[in-house]
Amino acid sequence: MNTPLLRRVLLALAAPALAAAFALFVSSIVLALSGSSWIDTYSEMLSNASKLETMVDILNRATPLYIAGVAVAIGFKMNLFNIGVEGQYVLASFMAAWVGASVVLPGPLHVGLILLTAMVVGGAWAGLAGLLKVTRGVNEVIATIMLNFIAIGGIIAALLPRAIEDPTAANQGTAVIAESGWLPNLNGILELVTREITKGRRLSGMFLIAIILGVAYHVIVNRSRFGFDLRSSGMNPMAARAGGVPPKRMILVAMLASGAVAGLIGMPEILSDSHSYDQGFVRGLGFAGIAVALLGRNTAPGMAIAALLFGFLDTSSAPLQVTGTASPEIVVIMQATILLTAVIAYEVVNRIRQTDEVRRAAQATESADPAADVATAGASA
Repeated sequence: MNTPLLRRVLLALAAPALAAAFALFVSSIVLALSGSSWIDTYSEMLSNASKLETMVDILNRATPLYIAGVAVAIGFKMNLFNIGVEGQYVLASFMAAWVGASVVLPGPLHVGLILLTAMVVGGAWAGLAGLLKVTRGVNEVIATIMLNFIAIGGIIAALLPRAIEDPTAANQGTAVIAESGWLPNLNGILELVTREITKGRRLSGMFLIAIILGVAYHVIVNRSRFGFDLRSSGMNPMAARAGGVPPKRMILVAMLASGAVAGLIGMPEILSDSHSYDQGFVRGLGFAGIAVALLGRNTAPGMAIAALLFGFLDTSSAPLQVTGTASPEIVVIMQATILLTAVIAYEVVNRIRQTDEVRRAAQATESADPAADVATAGASA
């Protein structure tokens, strides 16, 4: 491996390695100050993660985080901050569960209808923010924050009472979707290469959909004309417009695509877990997706690693509390430290990379300058 290539590889690995090392360092100090053993804590986390059932939990947790990361990353590629992913997926999940519980169709059609409903609702809700931006110049951050409140505190609060199946239930929610609308789990496939999965753990079928989504995102963004237009519009809107790319249309399309993907975030819960929407529906995944996208640098492989890391940390919280090895809050500290350090480290690495590129360009210019060659030859003579 030549020296420039080796340096680029080392720079690419430097930021995540530095973030992980610093997070371990800070967490160790916090553990020591709280009277817990950092060796026992980390050993417990790794021991728990080595179990097959825990691996299934990690993959199930990482699946919606990864989808959320992709939804946010689509906006980031266009230089848009879609902070409304939270409201988009919650509203989409509610509508998908309501529609899914209202019909009984053959399996593939039923599941397809639920997925399509979620994507249409999520895309339409994000599209409102895009429409406000291109027609009225409303900043997408402000628009999506307001739409979050309207979706969760307005529309769902108004419609949920009408969708409740049993008003006397402790955890009120929509009717349970018929079994034809359940997404099959992937235990059978996983058990072909492992062993029987016990303790009632089931690998959600949405894990496979998340993989397909990640591949599609990578190909479209990096290998298609649309992806080139998206990236160029985000990096330099003026140059993209001069090249024939309509910026307003790209903004609207990016928001629609981001919202459509966001609509899939809650589908593991709807299609594989509770099969309904209730008052205890999982929240916070949209905001977590921002962390996944930032840590993964908006790349499909990077976001996959980030989602798995956060999934591992999230599943480590409960065992630490049960065993009393350490406070479960140490997981939150590690997540925050990794994210903060990674953002800073990536910026430092980018500046070093830019300096290297400028230096290589200067060296190439000097070697290609005929006057410089003549001067060098004269000096040698």
